[in-house]
Amino acid sequence: MLPVIALAVLPALILLYYVYQQDKLQREPTRNLVKAFFYGCASVFASLLISVPLMNLGFFTQEIHSFWDAFRCSFFGAAIPEESAKLLLLWLFLRKCKDFDERMDGIVYAVCVGMGFAAFENIEYLFASGSDWVTVGLSRSLTAIPAHFGFAVVMGYYFSLWYFDRYRAPLAGLKMWLFPVLGHGIYDWIAMSQQVNPELSGAIAIAILLLCFWLLKWARKHMQKHLQTDSYTLTGIDEQ
Repeated sequence: MLPVIALAVLPALILLYYVYQQDKLQREPTRNLVKAFFYGCASVFASLLISVPLMNLGFFTQEIHSFWDAFRCSFFGAAIPEESAKLLLLWLFLRKCKDFDERMDGIVYAVCVGMGFAAFENIEYLFASGSDWVTVGLSRSLTAIPAHFGFAVVMGYYFSLWYFDRYRAPLAGLKMWLFPVLGHGIYDWIAMSQQVNPELSGAIAIAILLLCFWLLKWARKHMQKHLQTDSYTLTGIDEQ
């Protein structure tokens, strides 16, 4: 049991630690990181409060027979419920967090929530995979976990813009939800398309890896952007 949990959680913790190390100006208290991580775990259950009613109302089905089924399941069964739940739990955590005083902090805490969600979800997948848990765990550590990391950075980036700079970025409040949903939905749609046409497995694997690579590249670029803005603010220089 412990090796399964370790393989499920370790990739998420590595990415969380990476973001923590990037926050060079004023690093967040460890207690906050742990708390936000468990908020992320709780968002798994919050997402079910959205996805189950949507499934009962016929917005999607778990039986994938066509690309349309894959699209509906990707967005209404995963992307919309999960990213909405993560954003809600992020907001609940940050609304009274006195340490949320820099733009980079939004990314750090969003990643904590996102990695909490990803780790809990990963544990479920690995235990459900039986004897193939090592293969599934290694595969997800290269795809699903980095993808959740990318969605979290996108969410945190725009959350901070909405919180600190909404007069300069009036659409940030929409983007902090919409862009993670779009990224997540497209990722899952590509992945679920394999169930429709297994012959596309090779192309799908390449597409997923390319998407994850792009997300990580975007994440690094925008983390540096917030860090630079925070540095200007700390020294009393307007970046404009």
